[in-house]
Amino acid sequence: MAEHRAQIRWHRTTPTFTYESYNRAHEIRFKNGAIVVPGSAAAKFLGDESRVDPEEQFVASLSACHMLSFLAIAARKRMTVESYSDDAVGFLEKGPSGKLMMTRVILRPSVKFTADPGREALNEIHHLAHETCFIANSVTTSVAVEPQF
Repeated sequence: MAEHRAQIRWHRTTPTFTYESYNRAHEIRFKNGAIVVPGSAAAKFLGDESRVDPEEQFVASLSACHMLSFLAIAARKRMTVESYSDDAVGFLEKGPSGKLMMTRVILRPSVKFTADPGREALNEIHHLAHETCFIANSVTTSVAVEPQF
């Protein structure tokens, strides 16, 4: 149906290449290099805290997908959204196999409408957004939506 591409570019900048010494900093490029995101491992894994790590990207991807699905559903229902924010959090934990994995992500969206649709309608839109989010449908990670009222 569609292809989506990303380019990763890394070059060693350290004199040695041991687990403790090699640099984790890299670039994540989109749109043939027109958009560059500075990436690294998480600080816990000797990465650069000033760069975005893959776990944060994963959480952001789930959050953005839910938001875009939510906005599409609200627009189709002719409900005008004024603002949408989310303070999402993901948890890197040992999974059932004992391996580290992103076991769960909690989305905490806060949405402002021109006219308040009420809690029941808001919850229904979030449910539909979760059901139609391409990224949520692609992962085994538990994704919970906790709307903020």
